[in-house]
Amino acid sequence: MTPYGNIEAVLLDWDGTLLDSFEADTAAFLRMFRAMGIGWGPEELAKHYSPDWYRVYRAARISRDRWREADLLWRRAYESYRPDLVSGARQVLRRLGARYRLGLVTSGDSQRVISQLRRLRLASHFAVRICQQDTRRPKPHPAPLLAALDRLRLDPAAAVYVGDAPEDVEMARRAGVRTVGVLSSFPTATRLRASRPDVLLDSLRELPALLESWSGAERKG
Repeated sequence: MTPYGNIEAVLLDWDGTLLDSFEADTAAFLRMFRAMGIGWGPEELAKHYSPDWYRVYRAARISRDRWREADLLWRRAYESYRPDLVSGARQVLRRLGARYRLGLVTSGDSQRVISQLRRLRLASHFAVRICQQDTRRPKPHPAPLLAALDRLRLDPAAAVYVGDAPEDVEMARRAGVRTVGVLSSFPTATRLRASRPDVLLDSLRELPALLESWSGAERKG
């Protein structure tokens, strides 16, 4: 698959990629660990962090029969935080939305994500939203991304997926979608680089120019 082509849709991750939620996520995890008697601090969380919560739970040796309790504790802790968008995200979405169909593909809880989209007045930007509850298999399984493509009635070659974690790259690669990695405040930079996305950006602000350059290269070809 070449990095060029007729891109019709830009699908994006939420936490870290568009929402600057690292502080809120970390605080919620640490409060949940304390409530469950787990001796993890920021270093352990950074080492094992994944957008797939259950990978974190397994690493922390939380038994499966306590996952629901862990979910509830995390959500309760998170409710007191109001994370804002990544710098420049609103402008980037406005530019992209003028040219492409936009979609959100996240492992975040749907109630939480939809509430944040409404609070930030972004709900109307996305033609499709796929959250944790919308598929049986989470990232890095390709099911969430394939579900978004199915709702948009698009082939994988017509889309690009943008995320800040190696699981994002793996999901997109397994779905046959080109990948753009974006460095974020989450502790995923080293593993994101190692996952070798098609392009790695230092900032989300660089995304519109990248896609325009791909389109220009296609026209020249």
